[in-house]
This record gives sequence, C-alpha cells and structure tokens, in this order.
Amino acid sequence: MNKPMKPDPTFHASPKLAMQAPVENFAFTIMLGKDASQHDGLAVIDLRKDSQTYGEIVHQVMVPTTGDEFHHFGWNACSSSLSPLSGHAFLERRYLIVPGIRSSRIYIFDVKEPLEAKIHKVIEPEEVFAKTGYSRPHTIHCGPEGIYVSTLGGSGEDGTESPPGIFIMDCETFDIIGRYEMDRGQQDKHYDFWWNLPQDYMVSSEWGLPPQFENGVVPEDLLSNKYGHSIHFWDLRARKNIQTIDLGENYQMALEIRPAHDPTKSYGFCGVVVDTTNLQGAIFTWWRGDDGTWQAKKVITIDPRPEDPENLPDLLKGFSAVPPLVTDIDLSLDDKYLYVACWGLGEMHQYDVSDPFNPVLAGKVELGGIARETNHPNGKEFLYGPQMVEVSRDGKRVYWTNSLYSTWDDQFYPHQEGGQMVMANVGENGGLTLDPNFYINFPENTRAHQIRLEGGDCSTDSFCYPSV
Repeated sequence: MNKPMKPDPTFHASPKLAMQAPVENFAFTIMLGKDASQHDGLAVIDLRKDSQTYGEIVHQVMVPTTGDEFHHFGWNACSSSLSPLSGHAFLERRYLIVPGIRSSRIYIFDVKEPLEAKIHKVIEPEEVFAKTGYSRPHTIHCGPEGIYVSTLGGSGEDGTESPPGIFIMDCETFDIIGRYEMDRGQQDKHYDFWWNLPQDYMVSSEWGLPPQFENGVVPEDLLSNKYGHSIHFWDLRARKNIQTIDLGENYQMALEIRPAHDPTKSYGFCGVVVDTTNLQGAIFTWWRGDDGTWQAKKVITIDPRPEDPENLPDLLKGFSAVPPLVTDIDLSLDDKYLYVACWGLGEMHQYDVSDPFNPVLAGKVELGGIARETNHPNGKEFLYGPQMVEVSRDGKRVYWTNSLYSTWDDQFYPHQEGGQMVMANVGENGGLTLDPNFYINFPENTRAHQIRLEGGDCSTDSFCYPSV
C-alpha cells in the first residue's frame, strides 16, 4: 500500500476544526436482511444537495453470505490518528469495518471511491474465535494504534462460556492482533465503549449475553433484571477496569456511551433502554469527581405512553403502555445537543446539554412508533421507530434509520417490514424539522441500521487536542 505523505484531510485535531470542515457528500448505511436467509450489505447514499440523485441510494454492495446481521460499524482510521501516541498519522480514512453480530464474520469495505465501494477483505468467524476467544463483534472504534472491536459474546457455541470483551485489529492489514483486557475486573457483559485519549480513560457498557438478544428480548430475564445495568471505567493504556458503577438493577440495558468530544472534559452520557419499575427510558450523566473517582446520575427520564392492549404487540399487552425504548443517543461535536432515539414511542428527542447535569428538551420529532405509526411529512409510512441516529459534523443535520435488530423488530413491530432513512434539519437555536424531501426506502428484504458519514461524524471521531 502506498502511504500518503501527509495526514488525511478528514482528520481533525479538535472538534471545532471538524465542525468547520466541508459538509458530507455521501452516507454509508448498513442494510441487514430481514431474516437469517437474506444477504446483508452496504448502501451508499447521495447527500449532495445540488445532485440529481440527492437522497437516493446510488451504489450498493451486497455480501455473498447470509445470516450475518450487520449492526454497528466504523472506520479503519479517524482523527485519533493525530494523537501524539500514534504511529499512524499517515493513514487514510478509507475502509469501513463491518462486523456480523450473528455470524461473527467481519467484512472490510473499501469506500475510497464511494460510487465504486467494494469488498476489500473478509475475516471468517474461525479467526475471530481462535485469536480472541470472543464472538459476536459489535462496536468499532479507530484508535491511535489500531482498530478496537467490542464483542457481545465470549467462547462456546452460545457465547456464554467466558465473558465478552474487546479485541484489537491492525489498521493496515486488518489482521486480528489479540484481546485488549489485561484485567477486566467486574465486567462480564458488553455493549458499547468509547474513550478520552488525552485523559487516558475508557468507558464501556452492557446489553446482554447472546441468548438474551439473538432470538428477541427474553421477558423473564427483563422482568427479573438480568440484562446489563452497569458501566465500567478503564485505564485505557494499562488496559484494566478501575471502577464499575451499577446504575441500579432496574435500569435494564445500559447501551450507548457518548463522552464529551472536547478532550478537556471528563463527562459523558449513557442511555438506558427501560426502567423496569415504571417503563421509563433514562439518560445518565457520568463524570469524574474531584477525588478522581467516577460518578453517575440520572438526568433525563422519558415516560411511557398509555395504550389499549389491543393495539400492542404480545410482549407489551400486559403493561397497557408503550415504553420509550431508548435505543440510541448521539452528541453533537460542540457538546451542546444530545439526540435520543425513542424507538418504542416513535420519537426523536433533542436535549440542550450545555449543562450536562440539567438537560433541557429543545426539540422533538414524532415518526413511526408502536400503535401510533406516524407518517413522514411526505405522507409515506415510517416503519418501526427512530433508531440509529447520526449527526453531521457541523451539527445542522440529523440522520436516522429504523431497524434495531431483526428479531426485536419482529417482536415489537410484528406487522411491519422494511427499512427507511430520514433527515431532520436543526434550527439556529435548536429544534428539529424533518426534511420532506429526504426519505429513503431500502430495497425489498432489507432493513436499515447504522449510518456513517463520509469524512467522519459525531459518533466516529475522538479528538486529541482542545478547541481554540
């Protein structure tokens, strides 16, 4: 591979510089088959406002295998390459690493030319198992010295014979190097993770073990609070768990971790899917106290909506209510707005988190939702509810899709099928308005999950230098 002799122009030292960069021309969105018999793929979407194909899928790459269940994915390299600790300042943001959460197979896509995106390499499950002892790869983050991959399963056929964790891949050859953890402490489940590179800490969260999610939510486990409800703090370089905070066993499924983008800040957010005592959704702020220990506090609660049991899926009939189901959150690069996807209610919330301990609801969009099924402003249906959310670098556009995980989609929205992606514009002083002209219906038998924006976005890059 011929290395460029200067850093990739999409790498930015600070969040402010990234916000001033050129706007995105393309989005890359995961397409997952509606069931294990279907093929997954990558869709390339035109975001150029002056293009005749604006808001359309202009290229797609379907993979030859079935049953992969593509989920979260990320870049081979990003702004973290500018870290003083990096030996990789001259990488390109060129490849997307896309793991199959069900198959444990990993695809590497070359998207240097978005309209000619293609499969570059395939890593078979056997290599993942043999080199890590982990399975069900989930979240991808590009770090200064390699690609970090979190997993939801450990060893054994059902992934429960040992704990899941994180492994590292070479960011040029894509060879699997090995496990990250030297000492995992109390961590025995996994989901998301992110870090603050200059402050040398990492935070990770918990969903559940493979038998708890692969065939849908297990009601008995949920009602007995057996899903994840802790967040873990790590010494990033020493690779050890230094503290675990149990949010409370009723706060089931502590999922997305979103640290402040400003590397001088020592706080962030975690979304909780459901509080089993009242069906609320919740957002916690976590922070490092003056004594150096980590703390967490619930700062947002979102109430369920009463509903006639006749309108509810079997799973919810006994509750006579629709829980918010907070399934994704995203933080704008200026650390001002936190976006919260309420997949059950069919709502996207925007909170002003300038004061991270006192969020204020600044905007809301209703779209889809259990028993509500609100249509898009163009009159077309939006299936399921707002799910994976991605924010443009300048903070002016918010994109989202609708699928959570194939078996969960079928469980909570049993009469619906399909994939959509939409976009909302952000007002000068906050507020969200759906763009009536941006609405993508995905091909038959595919659903839409996570989005990546060309040149980086708000859940991709970690910055190593303070904004001036």
